[in-house]
Parts: sequence; C-alpha cells; structure tokens
Amino acid sequence: MKLVLTCEHGGNVIPQKHQHLFHDKTVLQSHRGYDLGSLDVFRHLKSLADASKLSETSRLLIELNRSLHHKNLFSEYSKILPKTDKELLISDYYLVYRNEVESTIRKFIEERQTVLHVSVHSFTPNLNGEERQCDIGLLYDSRKLEEKEFCKQLKNELSQIDNTLNVRFNYPYLGKADGFTTYLRKQFPKHYLGIELEINQKYAKDNVMNSKIKAVLFSALQHLIIKK
Repeated sequence: MKLVLTCEHGGNVIPQKHQHLFHDKTVLQSHRGYDLGSLDVFRHLKSLADASKLSETSRLLIELNRSLHHKNLFSEYSKILPKTDKELLISDYYLVYRNEVESTIRKFIEERQTVLHVSVHSFTPNLNGEERQCDIGLLYDSRKLEEKEFCKQLKNELSQIDNTLNVRFNYPYLGKADGFTTYLRKQFPKHYLGIELEINQKYAKDNVMNSKIKAVLFSALQHLIIKK
C-alpha cells in the first residue's frame, strides 16, 4: 500500500495581483481563510508518505477541495473576477495541484499498488454558535468497505494510544460530500482509499497543532501502514 498525503488548505496566501480583493485581511486569518494547524500536521506526517502535495493558497481565492461546477469554487471575494482571471486561477492553481496528485495516484495504481490517500484538514470548534463535539474526524464513503474498515482500524489505533480523544466517523462533514477524495474515487473505483482527516482547531495555536495530537496521529498511522 502506498500512502499519498495532501493538504489542500495549508495556508492563506494571496498572490500580489489579487490582494486588492481582500480589503479586510482579518478574514484570511480566520478558519475561512485556511485550515489552522493542518500544514503543521501534514509536515509532521510527511515522512510516512510515499508522495505528498500541499497548497498554501487561500481557499478564499480558489477552493481546491471543490469540483469545478461547485458554487463555492470561488468565494464571495473572488467570484467578482472576470472570466479570464478565473480561468487563469483554475489553470495555474487548481489544475496544477489536482492533476499532479491524480497523476501520482494513477502511476501507483498502474504499478498494481493500492493507494491510501489521506487529505489533512482541520475544523473550527464552533460554527454558527454550535460547539462541535469531536477531537478528530475520519471522513470516508460508507459505501466503500475498504475505507470503512481502514477508518475503524485507525480509530482503534488512536483510542489505544489515547482513549481520551473523541474520534468520530464522518463528522463534522460527510466523506461522500463534494471534495477531492470524492472526485478521485470516481477516477479510481478500485485500489484507491480516500480518507479526509479532520482535526479540531482548538488544538492549534499560532498555526501549530498540539504536539501530543501530532504524535498520536503519527504513531497510529505508522502502525497501520506497517501492518498493511
């Protein structure tokens, strides 16, 4: 099994030519601008991966984790751009990122390898006044038995290392909702497992994730990879 690690929302970078879209820069520092702590976790886990890819471009410029037809591909800040500018964002950022990951996965599968794709994310602990009751979320498509079984094993590993962690399946989002892993499942109906790892941002400070959380994730994932 080959591990492919990605991080679609690792930063809040806005290229100079588009900075005029963001008069209020505070939104870029919020959970809307990027996934706080996700890049730190990605880098901590990277040594386990056979291939990896990250993006530090803000999701508020273009959303790498949405389909091209999705209404939120461009945020309220970037949707005002002319069509030619949007097409450049798609070609220069969106397609460059996603095509590289897809090509890597295709190469492994053509070599008769099974690919485990772990996409690293984080989520805000409070949304619209509601506290989210979860420390780590494991998102997968429940119709794919291999993904379901892997997440059960990963949750078990995490619990054995630290049984105080609240690990939930398909929370705070559904794994089969529109996203990069959902797209890739359609491209690779066999020999591909797409898992989204969601970590509560209450464990992140100054864009650095809690060291204990990182250590637990590393150990659990490492043990499962060795077993596979």
